Amino acid sequence: MAYLFYYVHVLHTQWLIEWLSIGSGNCIGCCSRGRCSCQSLGQQPKVTGQGPGICWYDLNRCDTTRPTPNTTTDKLLAKDVSKQKLSQSDADEARARLTTTSNMDDFHDVDMVIEAVPEILDLKLKIFASLAQICPSHAILSTNTSSISITRIAAATTNDPTDLSASSRVISTHFMNPVPVQKGVEVITGLQTSPETLATALEFCKRMGKIPSLSADSPGFLANRILMPYINEAIIALETGVGDKESIDAIMKNGTGVPMGPLQLADFIGLDTCLSIMEVLHSGLGDSKYRPAVRLRQMVDAGWLGKKTGKGFYEY
Repeated sequence: MAYLFYYVHVLHTQWLIEWLSIGSGNCIGCCSRGRCSCQSLGQQPKVTGQGPGICWYDLNRCDTTRPTPNTTTDKLLAKDVSKQKLSQSDADEARARLTTTSNMDDFHDVDMVIEAVPEILDLKLKIFASLAQICPSHAILSTNTSSISITRIAAATTNDPTDLSASSRVISTHFMNPVPVQKGVEVITGLQTSPETLATALEFCKRMGKIPSLSADSPGFLANRILMPYINEAIIALETGVGDKESIDAIMKNGTGVPMGPLQLADFIGLDTCLSIMEVLHSGLGDSKYRPAVRLRQMVDAGWLGKKTGKGFYEY
């Protein structure tokens, strides 16, 4: 599994996004939201400014089986052009803002970081501890976490809980997937987050053309506090024989107007991600209604993680 995060200049004349990939293996799923965020930002001159403004940092150069940043971005932009969602000239301009680097020292002058690694607590804590040391003292340190406490992540930036110099700059900008399509961004503050950090994060989201919603720092926040139990209950309905997968998805699509049913949606999210979030809800809230479905855990154990592995509730 490959882990990544990226950072973006938000206040300077020339803007910059940086992605960092740590580890090796398959980056599908763990980087899809960050990758789409990078594409969306590249297509937003109000955010990126003029000239080459987006830089993708990738340490995983030794894995020749993995798509390069340039190849992945070209495919994403070409897909939008083919669907007439983007003109070729706009795609060329967005692509021109993308460069790659392998120098972590580039973090020294960023204004905003957005971390987009999987929901692995220790990994996030290590990243934010490092960011607090590498990034300048004014840089906003944002996470794309979908369930982990922002207060806990912020606490990792210092050994002195009374020192808010770094922790006050930690916030969550949780982009909804797929980022180029969905307008919603969940903005979550920790106990340490300053009003100035919140104001800048909200303005950043608006410049991207997104619609921010504020959530308290509670397990699952708003989106996954509602969405994941819905998906989990659909899996329980499947495993207990209330209905087959086709019927479960069909009734929700045709009865509530959602674009895809809960089981198909789980496949697109990634069953490992669904399990991780349910575990955070269950442990954080202590209510048995958030217990992950047995079938969900079994499928993750089997490596059937959904679309990214070619097999989940459906085959791809």
